[in-house]
Amino acid sequence: MIACDRDPSAPGFEYADRRAIVSAEDEESLDRLARAELPDGIVAPGIDWPVAIAARLADRLGLAHPLDPDAAALAVSKLRQRERFAEAGVPQPRHALAGSPEGAAAAAVELGFPCVVKAPDRQGQRGLSLVEAPGGLPGAIEEALRVSRSRQCLVEELVPGQEVTVNAFSSGGRFFPLTVTDRIRAEPPAFGVALAHAWPGAGARAAAAAAESAAAALGITDGPTYTQIVLGPDGPRVVELAARLGGGHDAELCLAATGVDLNALALAAALGERVEVPRPRPRGGACVRFLVAVPGELLRVEGLERALGVDGVVEARSYRRPGWTFGQLRRGSDRAGFVLATGRSRDEALARAGRAAECVRFVTAHAEVVAQ
Repeated sequence: MIACDRDPSAPGFEYADRRAIVSAEDEESLDRLARAELPDGIVAPGIDWPVAIAARLADRLGLAHPLDPDAAALAVSKLRQRERFAEAGVPQPRHALAGSPEGAAAAAVELGFPCVVKAPDRQGQRGLSLVEAPGGLPGAIEEALRVSRSRQCLVEELVPGQEVTVNAFSSGGRFFPLTVTDRIRAEPPAFGVALAHAWPGAGARAAAAAAESAAAALGITDGPTYTQIVLGPDGPRVVELAARLGGGHDAELCLAATGVDLNALALAAALGERVEVPRPRPRGGACVRFLVAVPGELLRVEGLERALGVDGVVEARSYRRPGWTFGQLRRGSDRAGFVLATGRSRDEALARAGRAAECVRFVTAHAEVVAQ
């Protein structure tokens, strides 16, 4: 297996047979690599934009792939998703597209405050802001336009309610919802960043139905989907769908919670194998809790072994090694590690994850001191 990442310290490299220091968004370089290596399959499991690249590469090389390039292109564009959802009648937040600060400001006034401003073609909270009042608009719009590949920004209403994630797998046109988890989110400025995924989540049946309609609208008949939904006052609203595995250890949570190995299913689909989704066997409760470090240069991590010794803890890991500098929590990539725990109930799983998290300490030196 060959893993590709622009970061030489990417955690996934330790599981690969070979590694290539190349960005997963560099389609030209990835095309050359694929033609040189002639792989049996190509998969982009963790982030959005490379999903479409993987589908195009597989198509050009004549490889089996769960997504056709057209469906993959829809899946990586929040704007094109919004357009297709509207055509198919999929419930979603009200929104408007703007290509200028003036247009975005007018859209925000029409939609009302608070509202959400985002880049329509980015992920991982890049260019994403919650705007509580008009005074916060200029900075949010500037940031979204700055990082947007298309130099446009999407302005959306903020739908109140519990946000949940539907992790599912489609095979031969059949949609199999596997876990619906509550997203327990950090406070601003880390808008949209999950501090925990807790299973089982709220409104599972309605959320799964909304996720299925979203996948059908985008033409996704095979492979994994990760759909974020808000259970609003008027029912579920689809925030966005990703045609990949969830990046917050959702596949590991699914395995612990239901016995279904989403990672194995995704790899099988990428290799063109016939995929049969096993029947889930729920096991009480499960959760992923993310760990956050004090800003500064990481000196050492303490307590991981003690965390693993807590009853019900399946995994506890740090994402970073000494020498990494943590900043303030603003994006998912700013998180320091995670704990995965199970229990007889959701509350017991959360409590066990909390006890394990208390065992872990990220010892950092203040960045200002390091600089001096």
